[in-house]
Amino acid sequence: MNYITLNNGTKMPLEGFGVFQIPDPIECEQVVYNAIKTGYRLLDTAAAYMNEEALGKAVARAITDGIVTRDELFITTKVWVQDQKNEETAYEAIKTSLAKLNLPYVDLVLLHQPMGDYFAAYRGITKAYKEGLTKAIGVANFYPAILANFCENVEVIPAVNQVELHPFFAQENALETMKEYGVVPQAWGPLAEGKHGIFTNPEIKAIGDKYGKSNAQVVLRWNAQRGVSIIPKSVKVERMEQNIDIWDFELTEEEMAAVAAKDLGHSEIVNHDDPQFVKALNSMKIHK
Repeated sequence: MNYITLNNGTKMPLEGFGVFQIPDPIECEQVVYNAIKTGYRLLDTAAAYMNEEALGKAVARAITDGIVTRDELFITTKVWVQDQKNEETAYEAIKTSLAKLNLPYVDLVLLHQPMGDYFAAYRGITKAYKEGLTKAIGVANFYPAILANFCENVEVIPAVNQVELHPFFAQENALETMKEYGVVPQAWGPLAEGKHGIFTNPEIKAIGDKYGKSNAQVVLRWNAQRGVSIIPKSVKVERMEQNIDIWDFELTEEEMAAVAAKDLGHSEIVNHDDPQFVKALNSMKIHK
């Protein structure tokens, strides 16, 4: 596994495991446990995923079984829009997440969306950072102009910005803005959620055939070589093993460019510029 150093000196695995859309607690616990056994050390959850407790149980089980120590893991959670009202609600949301995870600290806390009073909410997670409740703080879904304005006005520059990044939405301009401010890009949906025929694309397959790798492995390696942290998800152990097996080959500049040429210049998964989408996320409640 390769690591990347965040802007506060914290080391983060370049590849991790995400648990979005695994709400069933029994399934999620087993899936996370399997991921840890497979070798994943970065585990990404969120309050809105409704599975922090399951992830925490899997972590405790893996530690008890001697598979891993807490220090070897990098655990991320996120504060939901509902709790981005002010500094106190965000701060309390972190304490709630820690209670559900049954952990004294996490390694990274992100604001989940640039919605609500996210400047005030960021002050809340900054407070948690200063108190040692998290080793690093960051944001998610902050697109270039929003991120630039944010970084120009906060006390602690975000360590990570988790956004949609894959060959069909490469976001090179977003990567440039993050690089300017020293923010590490992290990809949600690094496999484009299976869209665009990503697993069967003939050009990507031709590259993979050269190295004995699948389309998924080529795409994940492409992002990693761009300095992007990736958090693929699968409930199947064989896919977990395949997704993490990307560190024994390297794409050439020509191959990197060929994958990047798939870029459509826009997302076909979500549209953060759609007022109805923004209203929907603001209306989504994860607690009373």
